[in-house]
Amino acid sequence: MKEIGIMEVGGFRVGHAQNEEAATGCTVILLDNMSPAGLDVRGGGPASRESQILSPVAQADSINAVLLSGGSAFGLDAAGGVQKYLEERNIGFDVGVTKVPLVCESCLFDLAVGRVDVRPDAAMAYEACENASKEAPAEGNVGAGTGCTVGKICGGSRAMKSGFGTYAIQAGPIKVGALVAVNALGDVCGPDGKPIAGLLNPEKTACASTVEAMLSSLEMASFANTNTTIGAIVTNVKLPKVLLTKVAGMAHNGYARAIRPVHTMADGDSIYALSTGDVPGDVNVVGAMAAYVMERAIVRAAMAAKSAYGFPAASDLK
Repeated sequence: MKEIGIMEVGGFRVGHAQNEEAATGCTVILLDNMSPAGLDVRGGGPASRESQILSPVAQADSINAVLLSGGSAFGLDAAGGVQKYLEERNIGFDVGVTKVPLVCESCLFDLAVGRVDVRPDAAMAYEACENASKEAPAEGNVGAGTGCTVGKICGGSRAMKSGFGTYAIQAGPIKVGALVAVNALGDVCGPDGKPIAGLLNPEKTACASTVEAMLSSLEMASFANTNTTIGAIVTNVKLPKVLLTKVAGMAHNGYARAIRPVHTMADGDSIYALSTGDVPGDVNVVGAMAAYVMERAIVRAAMAAKSAYGFPAASDLK
């Protein structure tokens, strides 16, 4: 197994767009061809669009794009910009009279970080499509990661900045990668289990523990419901959407390893899984790799973030 660049998985482009002053943005994954996709939602407060077409019993077996966005439920309008971009290029599901672009979207809550009245919209998502390329996407305070924060159980004064991250690996011919915007209630932990970003101690000199704070107070501040980590797995292995749904579910193990606590009622944690190639491979292998790359992508999202909007980042802690 070796580390590779996320774009080496192949079969897609990634584009960011953001409003830095308003602390919000979006990230689009444009598929080269309509590709099978699955979705697994574990958080209690998701905001999503076209999620039902990814049900194993729904007719559609492939999609054109995934949009990861800020703006909470307001940001769901942004998917229209991706549809417009694809429609102009005659890309979509052929229904005879036209082609309908199938765009799935999930949103995170960043309204309390910058301007509450500015959210990703169709124009911003269209810009993200125009910015999409085969080049390695920027990480940190970009795209859907622009307004991401973590460790909010005691309110914004002790939270930290997070962002957008990627990671990919290859084992033999099989390639699996992860893209994620980390906006969690909990802490981001490294492979040793110690927090690297999240709830700050009262002196704001080091990370504390969200889990310990929960157990000591048994309450959450009102700011604690402003969360959600959203991400996607991409693989060159040929899998149908029913098995990609399983891959997405296994990738949540990466969330559980890197975010503590995770999948709370104050999060809308969601993961898409996309098959962009035709390499044969076992779903269990792909799922295990998916969990690994998602864990690493989450850590990279925290480490790549820079302090902003009054929130310190992991790079600021000694």
